[in-house]
Amino acid sequence: MAKDDVSATGSKSKTNSKAAKKKEVKKETGLGLSTKKDDNFGEWYSEVVVNGEMIEYYDISGCYILRPWTMAIWEVLQVFFDAEIKKMKIKNCYFPLFVTPDVLQREKDHVEGFAPEVAWVTKSGNTDLDVHIAIRPTSETVMYPYFSKWIRGHRDLPLRLNQWCNVVRWEFSHPTPFIRSREFLWQEGHTAFATKEEADEEVLQILELYRRIYEEFLAIPVVKGKKSELEKFAGGLYTTSVEAFIPNTGRGIQGATSHCLGQNFSKMFEINFENEKGEKGLVWQNSWAYSTRTLGVMVMVHGDDKGLVLPPKVASVQVIVVPVPYKDADTQAIFAACSETVKKLSEAGFRVEEDLRDNYSPGWKYSHWEMKGVPLRIEIGPKDLANKQVRVVRRDNSAKVDIPMDNLIEEVKDILSKIQESMFDAAKQKRDACIKVIKTWDEFTVALNEKKMILAPWCDEEEVEKDVKARTKGEMGAAKTLCIPFDQPELPEGTACFASGKPAKKWSYWGRSY
Repeated sequence: MAKDDVSATGSKSKTNSKAAKKKEVKKETGLGLSTKKDDNFGEWYSEVVVNGEMIEYYDISGCYILRPWTMAIWEVLQVFFDAEIKKMKIKNCYFPLFVTPDVLQREKDHVEGFAPEVAWVTKSGNTDLDVHIAIRPTSETVMYPYFSKWIRGHRDLPLRLNQWCNVVRWEFSHPTPFIRSREFLWQEGHTAFATKEEADEEVLQILELYRRIYEEFLAIPVVKGKKSELEKFAGGLYTTSVEAFIPNTGRGIQGATSHCLGQNFSKMFEINFENEKGEKGLVWQNSWAYSTRTLGVMVMVHGDDKGLVLPPKVASVQVIVVPVPYKDADTQAIFAACSETVKKLSEAGFRVEEDLRDNYSPGWKYSHWEMKGVPLRIEIGPKDLANKQVRVVRRDNSAKVDIPMDNLIEEVKDILSKIQESMFDAAKQKRDACIKVIKTWDEFTVALNEKKMILAPWCDEEEVEKDVKARTKGEMGAAKTLCIPFDQPELPEGTACFASGKPAKKWSYWGRSY
């Protein structure tokens, strides 16, 4: 509601125009979500990412405009990850977007895994191209011909590169902003080593950075583990991942992956080196990536019926300061106090803004910044001014507290830290409540229908996983292994696989997934 409307009085016609104006403003602002998270999750999610100003829909299906609110969060993660990989002596580079068919098709398993998703350039203006050119779905085949050129001897190793770029994956049926889009942003690391031990070590170092992105920055609990043979990266030796879970939909979601490619690609692309003894050998390779999907997982896990809920560590604006001038209040003094508060907090290193727009009421501003997920709101009214205090309201739990101006910086720091912690704790509690340990097929099907993340003893056979997929196929999608957790519970001797009845070899997480 516009602030001017509140004080508008007078003739009937004035009142009518006032009502029209109210309607117009409400319609124009589109505040409030029309769908609740628990009622229709898909609709709710689409509304939140648009109304929270994270994305805008584009006129090509599966492509989205990433707005500044999104890019600010992406940049926080980028700054952290980039600094960490540089400590590991990994260097940034950039390879072209295009790849020729013969190079793309050199690693057969790899290209089969990506073939349906590859977009091709077939024309230049009105002229058909003699050779069609693929747009990268990932960059193994783009980079590795040049690895073979640059690596000659053991002194050229390790070669450790990363690029921040976009990739295009065209074919899918249900585009979802951040989660499944035709073009997305990511980083992809590609490294080569003389020994498998070095490659194995890096796989886990990178996976730990991905865990930190989710747990320390986005306040989302994840499980670290290994993918099954069926679910591993096409053409790789083994794949590790961090897996998140969305309680509302009962679906797992692959958060990020760190692959050991073994020597498969080095065979195909002839990436050889000579060791200290003058012996020829193939390099051991890794590739690893996380993408803007991370942001979709954050929205799904933390968002509520008022909109986004952003963890303070990544929020573009951590604190919003809103003046609350009552009738006859000294508006200028209140505005000055707001600006002073912003200055103080900015100088202390917080990301803070003030909302001094005079055509919106305080209530409208509260809803607007709640929709955008700002972790902390500071309200300053006449009473606060008189008492030399501010009213502080948390976005995650709506808790309100008055704090003295003198303690402002310490208190805000403390509250933001508590918000970050309690968001993670709340998400972990919800996720843990969805984990169901089962032993038999009957228990498995019940747990699957209850939208659980299922931990089950498994014989670790590919045919059995295919069989589980086939037996659970339905409208909701088939169940599959999410990951084999590194943190394995004890497996008593004689435990049978829940699906085949054969001796179980390990515990594995199962469920439906995005």
